[in-house]
Amino acid sequence: MTEFTPGLSVFGGLLIGLSAALGFAFFGRVIGISGILGRALQFDFGEIQWRVWFLVGLIGMPLLLELSVGSLHGFNPAPPMAMVIAGLLVGYGTRLGSGCTSGHGICGISRLSIRSVVATGCFMVSAIITVFVVRHVLGVN
Repeated sequence: MTEFTPGLSVFGGLLIGLSAALGFAFFGRVIGISGILGRALQFDFGEIQWRVWFLVGLIGMPLLLELSVGSLHGFNPAPPMAMVIAGLLVGYGTRLGSGCTSGHGICGISRLSIRSVVATGCFMVSAIITVFVVRHVLGVN
């Protein structure tokens, strides 16, 4: 995909920022997906309900949109095995970095956390290197 969609990008960014602000305002929590999923899987019964509904919405809405209006982004997903490997690597990285891009990059930086600024810088450098290797060394589009 090489098309730039500024309207969808701005709208998506606004929704992400709004969800981070509302999560902090209503729950007093950083809305980091790895933390939400991790604690939901630990069956933290004191807070499991909102975490489960958050995850249902996070997974369910894109599926509902795909079924109702079709693909908005115009490309096909990666092969299932590549997605599994990528998911495992991201999961390992979130443990290693003590959080994910949403926790550090959106919520942490907005709270002026130096740790989150450094973690987000590491995420971005890793992403740039990964894209370079996949596209220019391996030749995968």
